[in-house]
Amino acid sequence: MKKDPKRTHEGSPIAPSERKRLVFVFIVLFSFFALLTIQFYRIQILEGDKWRKIAASQHYTVVEEPARRGLFYSNTSLKVAQISTASPLVIDVPKFHLFVDPQVIPEVYRQNIADQLKNLLHLSENDAIKLRKQLDKKSRSRKLVMWIDRSTYEEILQWWGGFARKKKIAQNALFFIQDWQRSYPYGKLLGQVLHTVRDDRNPKTNRFIPTGGLETTFDQVLSGKDGKRQIMRSPRHPLDTGQLITPPEHGADIYLTIDHTLQAIAEEEICKAVEKAGAKGGWAIMMDPYTGEILVLAQYPFFKPASYRQFFNNPKCLDDTKVKGLTDPYEPGSTFKPITLSCGLLANAELVKRGRAPLFSPQEKMATVPRVFPGRNKVLKDVRTHRFLNMYMGLQKSSNVYMATIVHRIIEQLGADWYRSCLQDIFGFGVKTGIELPGESVGLLPKPGKTHPNGALEWSAPTPYSLAMGHNVLTNSFQMLRAYGIIANGGYEVFPTLVRKIVKTTLDGEQIVLRDNTLKETFVNRKRLLPTEVVEEVTKAMKFATKPGGCAARADIYGYSEAGKSGTSEKVIAGQYSKKNHISTFIGFAPTSHPRFVLLIAIDEPEYRYIPGVGKNQLGGTCAAPVFREIGSRTLQYLGIEPDDPCGYPAGDPRYQPEKGDWQQEIKQLSDLYKQWNG
Repeated sequence: MKKDPKRTHEGSPIAPSERKRLVFVFIVLFSFFALLTIQFYRIQILEGDKWRKIAASQHYTVVEEPARRGLFYSNTSLKVAQISTASPLVIDVPKFHLFVDPQVIPEVYRQNIADQLKNLLHLSENDAIKLRKQLDKKSRSRKLVMWIDRSTYEEILQWWGGFARKKKIAQNALFFIQDWQRSYPYGKLLGQVLHTVRDDRNPKTNRFIPTGGLETTFDQVLSGKDGKRQIMRSPRHPLDTGQLITPPEHGADIYLTIDHTLQAIAEEEICKAVEKAGAKGGWAIMMDPYTGEILVLAQYPFFKPASYRQFFNNPKCLDDTKVKGLTDPYEPGSTFKPITLSCGLLANAELVKRGRAPLFSPQEKMATVPRVFPGRNKVLKDVRTHRFLNMYMGLQKSSNVYMATIVHRIIEQLGADWYRSCLQDIFGFGVKTGIELPGESVGLLPKPGKTHPNGALEWSAPTPYSLAMGHNVLTNSFQMLRAYGIIANGGYEVFPTLVRKIVKTTLDGEQIVLRDNTLKETFVNRKRLLPTEVVEEVTKAMKFATKPGGCAARADIYGYSEAGKSGTSEKVIAGQYSKKNHISTFIGFAPTSHPRFVLLIAIDEPEYRYIPGVGKNQLGGTCAAPVFREIGSRTLQYLGIEPDDPCGYPAGDPRYQPEKGDWQQEIKQLSDLYKQWNG
């Protein structure tokens, strides 16, 4: 039989239609595999990163690893022969935030989980309802509860581990993020200065939000930089494990100038003084006159950083969150009089330099009976009329007439601009101190030719005489402290500061000093602002004010020499000077030979009353001066400073020896001269 040419080699015939179908199938299969290859290339090669990220997002989540905020440390270097050890004023306690991955929790178990967490966390009904809603969110990460302590954290871990295994739920469907919460080992101590940070973070930057104080000023260096941790979604992985992708960079630590022991002493004494005076409030600020370091900044009523919400949510307590000595300017009153005397003595030196006679002599017998000064409609008088006074008596008796007479001579001889430049360029009035706290008021130093917002001239004919006694000028407490510091340190410029050092620790443990105010070079080549002879004369005058016969004798620190001045100024209430609302102050330094501190005491609105045997309660010499004595005495003892006036005690004390006590003979001589001049 012949073979059919249309059959295959096995003898099976292939029809033309069959052949076409096979070709078609081959082409389809080839095209399919070609498309698969192209798709594979596109997914694996061209879009590999994209799909890997999508896959990873289904199996992993990346969370912030919070950095620890920098800490504040007390100054423990003040005491003689004391080993300086770091003492934190604020610490960061590790706490935990609880998160949930709702998409891996079956709906059937969500209510059970919510009920268990309510019990473990002791939630209110409203908070429990909010938590339950988070479990239904279409999200891979929802925050449930913040600031969980370690014991509660461990209770949740113990319950969830068994529950998740039994229900076959991923262990880290619930997971924790560790965070740091501010804690205050000394409670309210230094509250207005430190402040705190809010419990919630900035939703955009995830950074803490400071409430004020140093936390605000140094937020950038305190904050650090958060790291990142990757957590795998798997039934086998527990809540808080994961790979640390980027370690956090902790914030820098700040070493303050304030000694926590001195701060505690000052807070105790200012609290007692305010309550005793029936006052609205008060503050005490202590500064090293040579370095400018603020050793104490105490204010009452106190502000408790840990309870910040109670203060910021209550309008009546909002004022207590401010550093009022910085934000609230006031008329300094008679504490300005040593500044007036300094200007008068500087004017003497300026006139001598110009070849002219000086304005006055400290020993000059000057008429101080009530009189009218240019531009004033009323007679200027003192609380008690004095016929004649010299410079020492003028400050001892706090004479308005004496001070106005000195300034009158300055204006006549050197002009208003010279007098004003002396107040601004030497003592810094009308200029911020630059202390490291927000909200500093610049105050007000009138300027010739300049007008107030209401159109009235800041400087008119009677202005210099008001300035002479501390009126018509507004200062903050740090400006006054700076001015007295210049006198106390021998006449050199001084810059108040709250910071000794700022130190950042790197990831490998290296410490980098970002700022160091303790370097010796910081204090050399300081500008001299007052001649030595001016400083000595003004200090002598202030020493009379704190001894018997002076207006601030209650400031006398027994066993030590001191110099200072009290002041009482009327507050402006509803646009008018109030006769019953005052701010009463005392500023002084001790010991006078080499002052260890300058201390300002302010009592805000002491009760307007008369104390039998003492005097008017609202006077600075009555309510503020004794606080200087108590804080000053305890400070010198704490610092280990030997008494420089061991016989300087009041009559009746066994240590009292008037013939040997510092300044006792000078006081007697001045008293005899006063009687001779005034009968």
